[in-house]
Amino acid sequence: MTETVTVAAAELAETEGTPVLDVVIPVYNEEADLGVCVRRLHAYLRKGFPFPARITVADNASTDATLEVAKLLAGELDGVRVVHLDKKGRGRALRAVWERSDAQVVAYMDVDLSTDLNALLPLVAPLITGHSDLAIGTRLSSSSRVVRGPKREFISRCYNLILKASLQAHFSDAQCGFKAMRSEVARQLLPLVRDGEWFFDTELLVLAERAGLRIHEVPVDWIDDPDSRVDIIDTARKDLLGIGRLGRALATGALPLEELRRAIGREPLVPGVPLGMVGQVVRFAIVGVLSTLAYLLLYVVLQSFTNPQVANFLALLVTAVANTAANRAFTFGVRGSTGAVSHQFQGLVIFGIGLVLTSGSLFTLHHWAPDAPVHLELFVLVLANLLATVLRFVGLRWVFRNTPNPARRTAVSVQGESGSMGTEPTAADVALADRVSGTDGGLR
Repeated sequence: MTETVTVAAAELAETEGTPVLDVVIPVYNEEADLGVCVRRLHAYLRKGFPFPARITVADNASTDATLEVAKLLAGELDGVRVVHLDKKGRGRALRAVWERSDAQVVAYMDVDLSTDLNALLPLVAPLITGHSDLAIGTRLSSSSRVVRGPKREFISRCYNLILKASLQAHFSDAQCGFKAMRSEVARQLLPLVRDGEWFFDTELLVLAERAGLRIHEVPVDWIDDPDSRVDIIDTARKDLLGIGRLGRALATGALPLEELRRAIGREPLVPGVPLGMVGQVVRFAIVGVLSTLAYLLLYVVLQSFTNPQVANFLALLVTAVANTAANRAFTFGVRGSTGAVSHQFQGLVIFGIGLVLTSGSLFTLHHWAPDAPVHLELFVLVLANLLATVLRFVGLRWVFRNTPNPARRTAVSVQGESGSMGTEPTAADVALADRVSGTDGGLR
């Protein structure tokens, strides 16, 4: 989808040479707070910041005097410029400025300056040195100091948990309004980002991870703005729609991520890196919920023209095969056909345990209540399935316990080829392979 924004060429002209850092402040109807914010940021950049920096106020089609205030500030303060967009949207504003910026690094922060400015240098330094490609402030680190209400804290943590479970995101805080990016990377990545509003940040980060970019996280001190104008319900709705759209695009291969990796000089990501226990539990739960819904639907359909025991067996068999396949790939990160038949066989053994539990519960119910209605049968089956689910998770972890890690195998193979021919991998090779696969807990 192509978006059109109006950005005057004169507004993008730089009069003081090329800056290292371009800090964008996207604003919409902020006439009261804009002056205080820009002056405070300007003073910080001029007094103690070690790199030449510019401030760009990106006006998102404000209907008050925000644009006029921004122009007055640009005339008063050196290194401040204004860009006006005719359409509202934080993502649109950032795309418009970042794609055209001549700075080495582009960044943005919210107009309320909720994030302590002392985090700005740690944010951009790894980008300037070339160590990382993107950098984000995180409010969810154990070393972050955050002041905000329990409702926003709960929403933020739930949203990031959804991202980890649905889009396999590894970054900790998608929506913190404090991010930076190397300009050359931004020009390659931004054309793939479709959202122009609040989901822009999430989509940018997910695509960056999938493209193999290195994301640096900075714990921040952050104070919630009580006057925030964000519509939480509408934003949550759009974010969930964005997650669904992005998930479909990733699943269908509609995004040219391989081409992007080649364009930015990144090797393809190593597949099959296993999740920790928490990640496995979350994904197993998602697969389990979907499997249970499918099982109940099949049981209701089959029970209408066969006896309950046969309906239970068929519904459980179909969903068990699908459940094992889904958990194999999604929960435990096992790809390819190697061992698939063996895994399904072992999964069916675990299915047998579930069958005994559910069939036994139905037998007991019909022994004590021969005329039990369907809704009571479903209630008993749900309870039996909860127990079967716990046993299934433990069983599948056992099934996949010795599955070879493709990341480890690939890394060791590469190391072996770089050394002498025909030699066994050394302890150092194995250690390096573990770092590549993430099994030593090292940095991504």
